[in-house]
Amino acid sequence: MPKITYVTHDGKSHEVEAAVGTTVMENAIKNSVPGIEAECGGACACATCHVYVDDAWQEKTGEADIMEADMLDFAYEPKESSRLSCQIKVTEELDGLVVQVPEKQA
Repeated sequence: MPKITYVTHDGKSHEVEAAVGTTVMENAIKNSVPGIEAECGGACACATCHVYVDDAWQEKTGEADIMEADMLDFAYEPKESSRLSCQIKVTEELDGLVVQVPEKQA
């Protein structure tokens, strides 16, 4: 099972095992990762599951589509590496993925 590491704004790491086919957000919620609120439940209708994808993983996670990019406009301090974790599907290739959780969600 792929492992994902969530690094909270205070530098604490939370490593979780993630089932292939789930999303990075679903695994954060299932494992009570602090800072991921996911108010819309993964419908890409809010920006409360915003994460920063570590540089080494950006190519493998891909770019935000138009709908996600529009929602990222509402995220707290978006960056080039910003993604909504509800839009990142877990694959075997994402084993070891590192994402940072912003200080707060929008």
